[in-house]
Amino acid sequence: MKPYGLPLFSLLLLAAAITFACGSPTSHIAPSCSSAPTATNPSEPQAILLCPAVADAKDYPGGQVQFVSIGSFNTSPSPALPKPVLWGACQQNQSSTDVIVSAGGVARCASGASGTYTVWATGGPVLCNVVGPCGACGRTGTAQLTCP
Repeated sequence: MKPYGLPLFSLLLLAAAITFACGSPTSHIAPSCSSAPTATNPSEPQAILLCPAVADAKDYPGGQVQFVSIGSFNTSPSPALPKPVLWGACQQNQSSTDVIVSAGGVARCASGASGTYTVWATGGPVLCNVVGPCGACGRTGTAQLTCP
């Protein structure tokens, strides 16, 4: 019988790392956002992910889509919800009032809006005077919202 020892352990460790990185049901960053973290982190995030990454307003009650910003940090806890978060929307790198995003990340299409829009969130203690049309004042995460 051949001993499996370290090579088998290495393969199991690699499989576990891939599973967690890809958003398994036990991961804190699930693609469905069902297991988004509840803890916050006041530091500047290294990256921000928005969940859901793609949404169609017609698939949500009242056309309101709840987006969640999840930050990846160098300090604990990570992943965590970044604080504070500035939300907005744009289309083709231009500011837009066709999508309204609340301070809590709830987006809805304005009357008559149609097409695909970028919902963005900038998080962390960033000090700047100007925010671009699609965020970019610090770490910014984006998602796509389709209006009917």
